[in-house]
Amino acid sequence: MGTDGGGGLREQHKAQRRERILDATRDLLRDGTEATISTERIAERAGVSPATVYNLIGPREKVWEALAGGFVDRLEAELAVLDADDPREVVRATVRLFTGDPVVSRRMVRGWEESGLVFDRSPLGQLRRAMADVRARGVLRADVDADALAFAVGTSCVGALHQWVAGLIDDGRFLERALFGLDVVLAAAAADAHRERLLEPLRTRGTA
Repeated sequence: MGTDGGGGLREQHKAQRRERILDATRDLLRDGTEATISTERIAERAGVSPATVYNLIGPREKVWEALAGGFVDRLEAELAVLDADDPREVVRATVRLFTGDPVVSRRMVRGWEESGLVFDRSPLGQLRRAMADVRARGVLRADVDADALAFAVGTSCVGALHQWVAGLIDDGRFLERALFGLDVVLAAAAADAHRERLLEPLRTRGTA
């Protein structure tokens, strides 16, 4: 029992130091004074050694992966609180997380592109479950593939994300375009009884 307790405490300390390292990385990104953030700078800001950064996170390329993992952790926690089974809430929550910390989000996405990083877990998983739930409730046709619909929505949202990261659209337009992509997919897959209701957002919003 004592050994297990000691091991648990060690893991807790490791988790705390790891989060301190990620917090330091976010702070450095917000400072925006360096194009490339070195392991040494992260270690200095976190108050740990560079070896600790390497051991707990990995080489610098892994920092982006760790930041992305933390992002998805926060998304999943928010959706769990919301008990989100509505694809619109999944899209809204995802956009809110990106726009809530814009400097870090933009740098994270650029770093993720440059390193070829893909989320091990992604908002797409939450969206798939929400789309399947909408289909199960009879809002969408029973013959549609919920996973394919979620992928189509995700592709549209990623396009809007990259426009936002590039500064081509503001926060409001980012959300608008992400929801527009969702509304197009929902309207196309709507069951007869729900088609008019799901078409209404497209009629009122237009394609701007």
